[in-house]
Amino acid sequence: MERGDPRAALARLVALHGESYAALSQRLGRNPAYLQQYVTRGSPRALAERDRATLAAWFRVDEAVLGAPERAAATVMVPRLDVAASAGPGGIVDDERALAGTRFDPALIRALGVDAARLSLIRAQGESMLPTIADGDEIMVDTGDRRVTSRGGIFVVRVDGALMVKRVARAGLGLSIRSDNPAWPGIEGEAARGAEVIGRVVWLGRALR
Repeated sequence: MERGDPRAALARLVALHGESYAALSQRLGRNPAYLQQYVTRGSPRALAERDRATLAAWFRVDEAVLGAPERAAATVMVPRLDVAASAGPGGIVDDERALAGTRFDPALIRALGVDAARLSLIRAQGESMLPTIADGDEIMVDTGDRRVTSRGGIFVVRVDGALMVKRVARAGLGLSIRSDNPAWPGIEGEAARGAEVIGRVVWLGRALR
C-alpha cells in the first residue's frame, strides 16, 4: 500500500479486514469513538506514535501508510504477538493479538533471507531450551518457513494446543521434537506426529540481567 492520506488508508484497511473502529479503538486503550472521529472528523489531527505503531503491527503494514515520518518508514516493523512460546511445559494459546512491534534495520531482514511480511515476535517462556534460548527471550519467527528437514532447526510448534519452541528434525515419516536442555524430555509418539509447525526461529533478542 502506497503512502498517501493516512485517514483514507486506515479506512481501507478497516474495510479490507472487516474490523470495527470501536473494537480497534478499545484495543488501543481509547474510547470506542476515537478512530471513527479520527477518520471522519479529523480529530485528532494525527495518530499518536504508539497508536500508529500498534495499528501498523495489527494490519501488517509499514507505519508510513498511517502517517509516520520518513525517518521511521526507513525501518521494518515486525509485530509482537501477545503470546508466549513455552520452552518448558507448554502454554495454551487461545488468542494471538498483535501488540506494538519492534523496528529492525532492513539490512538485518535481508541478511536473514526472510520475508518481513511473514515475521512475528513472541516471547519464549521456560528453561527447556537452555542454553540456546532463555526464559524471557524475544524470538523472531518466520511463519513462511515451515520446512523441517533431517538436519533440523529451532521451530515454534503447536502440540495438543500448546505453543512451544523446540529443536525439530524430520525422522522417517514423523518429527523428532527435542529440548536443548538435557533435563527436559523430548516429545514422542502421537503427540509428535500430530504437531503443527508454526514457523522457524530466525533471530532472538536477550536482555542482559
